[in-house]
Amino acid sequence: MQYGNGISRRHLLAGAAGGLAIASGIRESAAQAAKPHIERFAPELDAILDAGQPVLELATGFGGGGNTEGPVWWSDGGFLLFSSIGEQRIIKYTPGQGTGVYREKTNGANGNTRDMQGRLVSCQGLARRLTREEKDGSTTVICNTYQGKRINKPNDVVVKSDGSIYFTDPWNIPDLQQAWDLDYNGVYRVSPDLGSVNLLTRDLILPNGLAFSHDEKVLYIGDSRRRSIFAFDVAENGMTLNQTQRLFVDLSGREPGGPDGFKVDQAGNLYTGGSGGIYIVSPEGKKLGRIVHGAPGTTNIAFGGADWRTLYFTTRSTLGSVNLKAPGVPVPALARKV
Repeated sequence: MQYGNGISRRHLLAGAAGGLAIASGIRESAAQAAKPHIERFAPELDAILDAGQPVLELATGFGGGGNTEGPVWWSDGGFLLFSSIGEQRIIKYTPGQGTGVYREKTNGANGNTRDMQGRLVSCQGLARRLTREEKDGSTTVICNTYQGKRINKPNDVVVKSDGSIYFTDPWNIPDLQQAWDLDYNGVYRVSPDLGSVNLLTRDLILPNGLAFSHDEKVLYIGDSRRRSIFAFDVAENGMTLNQTQRLFVDLSGREPGGPDGFKVDQAGNLYTGGSGGIYIVSPEGKKLGRIVHGAPGTTNIAFGGADWRTLYFTTRSTLGSVNLKAPGVPVPALARKV
């Protein structure tokens, strides 16, 4: 694939990887030294977040050589689950009680969410499959192939209110020198009955996090290599209208960090990692503020608490939180009237 200036995909990937690695190494110590705080970029932030709120570290020491990832709030149990990828564990965090192991031997589970029946859905990267944990503890494979070929390494997942499942499948990257069955990085939709899998787009370099707008009319997808999030209008049949693809927000900057997993609140604001911290972005793509936590990158985000006003976030090894004024979109999604 060629991009507009004639640079090949391989050269673009290699160049981007090298540049980001060098820049990250130079600036990582500065990011780690930053004292946690909240920066107000626009007055609209006042209705969402008090800039005087503390940025809390709740637990640390996870990842096990991978990342801490995939936080999801369990509203009916009052706890949070998140992935410790390198340890192949899912960790349970209960406010006021701390952490414990919820599940082991997770096949490198990364992104997690809950479906409309409240079941845990996970991207098992090492097993190259998307799975669902049934109520009896058994595992259902939601997707591990597309058109007869093994998918790459599913990363993040979201469930729409009609029960359809959307996930990103990156890591087909030349510099990893691994043989893959598919020659592209894709984003997919699985029908509610798991009977069909549709490719939504293969035009992003490294698709990572994804989330719907609060009305589910727009699907946001992060491209980590470009440190940006793109928006796609969604058709009534659940497919993306790819001719509507547009840049939603550029999250690059002098400090390390970029979009990984992200979430949207009930007013349509998007919360995402970016250069130097977590950005709160309006539905129009305006940066309203930044939560600086001091870690070199934000890996994922979840809303939780009894009122969905606690913003949980993961970094490479840490779980943290900030209290909000605005509630997030609940997980599972609320069923919508047709």
